[in-house]
Amino acid sequence: MAFNIEFERKENLKVIPIGELDITTTSQFKEEVIQKYLEEKSNIIIDGSKLEYIDSTGLGALIYILNQLKEDGFEIKVEEVKPSIKKLFTITKLDTVFKMGE
Repeated sequence: MAFNIEFERKENLKVIPIGELDITTTSQFKEEVIQKYLEEKSNIIIDGSKLEYIDSTGLGALIYILNQLKEDGFEIKVEEVKPSIKKLFTITKLDTVFKMGE
């Protein structure tokens, strides 16, 4: 499955990863999200409704992006993720690091 990212900007930057966020797509994801963030710094909402899979490198990318935002006083909220992905956040205790939405 091809990987793609859609962006929407209102008061926050909404990031919609499409496909699988894994070792082969993590670099692209980090670069594109940070580039969009730097254009106009704000909180980021990760809309996981079209995210099929995420591995440890994908989680690492989210942590990297979160650390960049924290330096500027912003945060990431993760929402609309599939139950299997939400379980991964819970198991790794990243549900306490990221704001988790429904």
